Amino acid sequence: MPDSYLPVSLTASATLDRSHLGSTVTLDAAAGLTVTLPASSGSGDIYTIVIGTTVTSNDYIVQVANATDVIQGAIGVSTDASGVVIPTAATSDTITMNGSTTGGVKGGTIILQDVASGVWAVSGALVSTGAEATPFSAAVS
Repeated sequence: MPDSYLPVSLTASATLDRSHLGSTVTLDAAAGLTVTLPASSGSGDIYTIVIGTTVTSNDYIVQVANATDVIQGAIGVSTDASGVVIPTAATSDTITMNGSTTGGVKGGTIILQDVASGVWAVSGALVSTGAEATPFSAAVS
């Protein structure tokens, strides 16, 4: 198997690029970190992000590269078998996981695909604790 398909463990903030394609990017920083996606262009590129270490302070943040890109779709967030599916808003550009109600607990998975210029499609499932809440916001300026 080529090295490019091996899992990549992130312990500090990073910007994803084509070298991450085909790999599973694992978030492994209990103190949190920020992952920035490349600008969307409609390339079809897919990035898979897995929570490898539960965030215990700060947040795990996944954000777009610029103020014009958005994230569209829905993610399941669950503390137990009755979890919820939370859709994005029209302006969502950031996924924030706090290690509690919005995900960030070990085992969560986010899949992002560059589907059009200005649009990332999102799917996945986040493990949470407490009452589930939206991880989506419009925070990139």
